[in-house]
Amino acid sequence: MYPQMSSKQIDELAGNALETFGVAGASIGVVKDGKIIHLKGYGVKSVDTEIPVAETTPFAIASLSKAFTTTALAILVDEGTISWDDKVIKYIPEFKMYDSYVTENFTIKDLLTHRSGLGMGVGDLMGYPSGSDFTIADVLNSFQYFEPQSPFRTKFDYDNLLYWVAGEVIARVTDSSWKRFVEKNIFEPLQMENTYSRLENIEDLEQVASPHIRETSGIRTISHFKENVNGAAGGIFSSAEDMCKWMLVHLNQGKYGNNLEQQLFSPQSQYEMWKINTIMDASKDPRYNSHFMGYGLGWFVSDILGKKSLVHTGGGPGIMTKIWLLPELDLGIIILTNTSESGGAFFSSVSKTLVDSYLELDSKNWIAVYNQRFKQRQQQGDRVTEEVWKTIDANSDPQVNPDDYIGIYEDRWFGKIEIYSNNGQLWFRSYRSPKLTGRMYHYKANTFAIKWEDRDLQADAFASFWLNEDGVATEIRMKGISPNIDFSYDFQDLLLIRTKN
Repeated sequence: MYPQMSSKQIDELAGNALETFGVAGASIGVVKDGKIIHLKGYGVKSVDTEIPVAETTPFAIASLSKAFTTTALAILVDEGTISWDDKVIKYIPEFKMYDSYVTENFTIKDLLTHRSGLGMGVGDLMGYPSGSDFTIADVLNSFQYFEPQSPFRTKFDYDNLLYWVAGEVIARVTDSSWKRFVEKNIFEPLQMENTYSRLENIEDLEQVASPHIRETSGIRTISHFKENVNGAAGGIFSSAEDMCKWMLVHLNQGKYGNNLEQQLFSPQSQYEMWKINTIMDASKDPRYNSHFMGYGLGWFVSDILGKKSLVHTGGGPGIMTKIWLLPELDLGIIILTNTSESGGAFFSSVSKTLVDSYLELDSKNWIAVYNQRFKQRQQQGDRVTEEVWKTIDANSDPQVNPDDYIGIYEDRWFGKIEIYSNNGQLWFRSYRSPKLTGRMYHYKANTFAIKWEDRDLQADAFASFWLNEDGVATEIRMKGISPNIDFSYDFQDLLLIRTKN
């Protein structure tokens, strides 16, 4: 038996991390040797209500949902309904990538392994921020317009859209929906009673941990994020208690029940989900002596001190989550937080402290380490954005003719946006993603900074205009202002062409 931190020690660790990183609330579960050995909530669901977090409190788990999607597919593989190597066009004939060879050879496994050749987070603007009207049909139509960033199956670049497609495969082969399939075939058998496939299924939102963002004055609540296509990439809400059941079924190779007499998925499927498909650079940290790292099917796979490690993190507006399994130690850790950015420092420091204790490593003050990293990252981002707005403030009388910019612009996958005049000021609005509306401030030359009207977004962006020989704008290129902007705000993938004055 490896030594373990006592529940009291975990309480002290969590309390220290909560205070250090200014996280509103968190919930932590630890499973070991087939049992739940620690399960507790910390802090509050919302700084507005100050209702305490419990072990049954549902949190948005974001990308931890991806392993539910791969497990759902594994169940279908075990049934013989599909194969991992089936071509996507077998089930979705209208699926079309940027190249005919890629389209014809793209498999179900390719949907899950972040090796499509497309850039990180490409097309996520169809889902971020919430409130847009994009559908799975729009997603399926979009891939042909994206520019590949690497050859097919050669490089890891994280994506969400292809998990939405994986959810659509499940819907088509079951004549149901991704949501209903995971509810019936995963949540119900495992008795995950505080787990939901979508926010709309939760009758009382006061039971859910509210998302929070950090501002200079502290933290505040924001609206819950709603995934508009399907939940296959990041739409699930779950509690630490239910996620302990989830970790146990994986550590038991698909077995569950009082005497492990039932089987959710086969050991062969477990092997496939935990096998590296896409190679990544391994950490050079001598503390863990890692030799390899890659992505399996919904899991990051590596070795630490000779033991297999399965990890995934999740991040979304106002929430950060992490799951960590060490099968050879029969150990699993789940950490859910309801505060973005600092929640990542919380789950990193707490999880590493816990794992180090089981690896019998010398103690290290991970809270101090991640606090320094977090502050440096925040300060860097703040410096960049502050300089941008200082430059804008210094432009007391910019020589800009609004008529040169006003008009309708269109991107092939994101649709139409409009540059218009509002009380003599230029404004930006997206037709299909209404939250992307904001005033434009002249920055330099033909570049403007957009300050979104919805201040929950934390995603202000540059818009640079290309002008013709008459000085009239013909297209717009965009990118985020802050280096800390969430990668899902992939403004850089837009090419907005002027279609109407």
